[in-house]
Amino acid sequence: MAKPQLTLPIAGMTCAACSTRLENNLNRLPGVEARVNLATETAQLSYDPAQADPAAILAQVARTGFAVPPTSLDFSIAGMTCAACSTRLERVLNGLPGVEARVNLATETARVRYQPGLVDEDGLVAAVARAGFSATPATEERRAAEKARKAEVYRREVRAFAISALFTVPLLAEMVAMLGGGGHILPGWLQWFLATPVQFWAGWRFYDGAWKSLRGGGANMDVLVALGTSAAYFFSLATLFLDPHGHLYFEASAAVVTLVRLGKLLEVRAKSRTSSAIEQLIGLQPRTVRVERGGEFVEADVASLKPGDRVQVRAGERIPVDGTVEDGRSGVDESLLTGESLPVAKTVGARAWAGSQNLDGLLVVRAEGVGAHTQLMEIVRLTEAAQGSKAPIQKLADRISGVFVPAVIGLALLTLAGWWLATGSLGLSLIPAVAVLVIACPCALGLATPTAVMVGLGRGAQLGILVRAAEVLEKAERVDILAVDKTGTLTEGRPALVAMEPDDDMLLALAAGLEQGSEHPIARAVLAAAQARNLAIPPVTEFINLPGEGVSGMVAGRALKLARVEASAAGAGMAATWVQLSENGLPLARFALADRLRPTSVAAVARLKAAGIRPVMLTGDNEHTAAAIAQAAGIADWRANVKPQDKAAAVAALKAAGQVVAMAGDGINDAPALAGADIGFAMSSGADIAMAAADITLMHNDLAAVADAIELSRAVMRKIRQNLFFAFFYNVMALPLAALGYLNPVIAGAAMALSSVSVVSNSLRLKRWRPKRETVAWRDTQDS
Repeated sequence: MAKPQLTLPIAGMTCAACSTRLENNLNRLPGVEARVNLATETAQLSYDPAQADPAAILAQVARTGFAVPPTSLDFSIAGMTCAACSTRLERVLNGLPGVEARVNLATETARVRYQPGLVDEDGLVAAVARAGFSATPATEERRAAEKARKAEVYRREVRAFAISALFTVPLLAEMVAMLGGGGHILPGWLQWFLATPVQFWAGWRFYDGAWKSLRGGGANMDVLVALGTSAAYFFSLATLFLDPHGHLYFEASAAVVTLVRLGKLLEVRAKSRTSSAIEQLIGLQPRTVRVERGGEFVEADVASLKPGDRVQVRAGERIPVDGTVEDGRSGVDESLLTGESLPVAKTVGARAWAGSQNLDGLLVVRAEGVGAHTQLMEIVRLTEAAQGSKAPIQKLADRISGVFVPAVIGLALLTLAGWWLATGSLGLSLIPAVAVLVIACPCALGLATPTAVMVGLGRGAQLGILVRAAEVLEKAERVDILAVDKTGTLTEGRPALVAMEPDDDMLLALAAGLEQGSEHPIARAVLAAAQARNLAIPPVTEFINLPGEGVSGMVAGRALKLARVEASAAGAGMAATWVQLSENGLPLARFALADRLRPTSVAAVARLKAAGIRPVMLTGDNEHTAAAIAQAAGIADWRANVKPQDKAAAVAALKAAGQVVAMAGDGINDAPALAGADIGFAMSSGADIAMAAADITLMHNDLAAVADAIELSRAVMRKIRQNLFFAFFYNVMALPLAALGYLNPVIAGAAMALSSVSVVSNSLRLKRWRPKRETVAWRDTQDS
């Protein structure tokens, strides 16, 4: 039985040491498996109900020095008729553990503040149902409230920094004067007056964070800042009273606090941009819609839609539902869902997706997926889940973060002792020790991987590349061999007319008229070819389907028959099925139909080869068809007559050589091979079982999307390595320089503040990433 899952928001984490300590402490609970993400400030857990419960998990979080902040959620309530209803519902909700609720009869809403872990959204909805009402979560309001909360936190950070800077600037002027060889500008008592509010008001967050960290059994960045600034502050205070002519370091303590707060301010701003891709996708969902009610289209809230409703979408508007076009014709921009830059033509019977934009016509769409049950929201859910996962490359940074702060404190003590022995002056020894404490930055280590993963996967979602978990990226960048299914991946997956003898529009119209009575794929191909030429298609009568032979009937007063005659090549070596149109036994024309190679397949194969990946085609088709398609695509290694179980065996054989093998496919028969490969790529137009077995789902239905996904994985991994190199290099270089006395604490504080900002900013460059498609004129160049 699957273990219950929990996703908890975590407040109070300030660096990688925090997330590592919390993860370790949660995993110490029996039956609990936890992953903590510093960038998203969340913990994802699974637990055995026989050994642990949510209350114990929340208690462990608190003991570690952090908090799971309450979450607010608004519901629209249906079924209330009087004050007794709202009073009873309020009492029911407030009876749940960790819940505070207010129910408003006039607006028919409930505002619930609940403790994640003790109850969840489904539990609240079920409680409302037990009380005799129905509840619909107002998800947009919840997201907006969270965004508003973060905006308020940012505004508070700005105010705190501004006030802190106001008190610190005069102290920095004192420091500059002293460095220039001048005397004191400010008397000692005024320096004390200026530094005190900075140390204990602006710097209170560091003391609070340090206490919670130590109480939880660990140490984090707050401990380093609190120790370093307190040492400088209290040493200066003691000197002020005991040796009035001694050197004071109030400017060092105040400047470090101010600069670190500036760094955190910039970091919060940068981190908020890492989720902008998801916010952009969510913003594609319109708030209002024109829905058919009583035979007329009226304006309504999108939350009121139900499957089966008919909605009208005017030019320039976004489609609010997943569904089928029932009336109209238009071009639709699906670029923010799939990354495809060209408009997609939509006519009656075509699929339409929520979030795509109607460009120039009027469409009527029958709703099938609404609200949270659209492909758009599924993309959001998949991407948010993947963004919260942890890449294996992060394990090294986690191990270092776990011992980083104690090691830095030890180095600072050794620095203090060494300088004291060398100089005999506590004041001179204090400066390099403080510099060691404040220049160390575990934050950069902790943010190096998750920020790149968040931005990269968000960018992938915008381009139609949905990655199941961060660990998939590491495997995808190392792919050596790509096993690819032919039908629907290399080819279009359906027959199309590729040649006719003779090339006569009248004969094609007669054949199309005859095929109107059939649903066979060949019939649809002939009809599509005639429609593409805008031919007038005559009606058919006396239609007869001849199983295994073809079809016959009367068209334009002529007794016609269309039957298969052979399978052979048709132009450029393409394997084709030929059908013959005859009248009373006399041949009139022959039509060649084939599953054509996708226009992007040749370029995609070339890109894969250029990237050092060997493509291998696996197909259940005969050798003649397989050879023709492989040669046309530029694939030298192919296997024909491969059954589903043989595809999985072929992938296993390729893996046996020790190479990383990926598989791309879209059919049910591809699912075993997709599951058996190191990496599975599934096309979104394929079978659900194929997508369920895949590691990466592609909204583009062609091989070029696989090349895009591999390029994205390599770009993200490059960013992660750049970030980790910078974080390690920074600390390896900065700590010895600080210990040797080459860095003033103020400079050290500024460097520490900017180090984590630099890592996040580097990750944000992935927002401009574009695949290197030669067949598409991208406006931006790839940034990696």
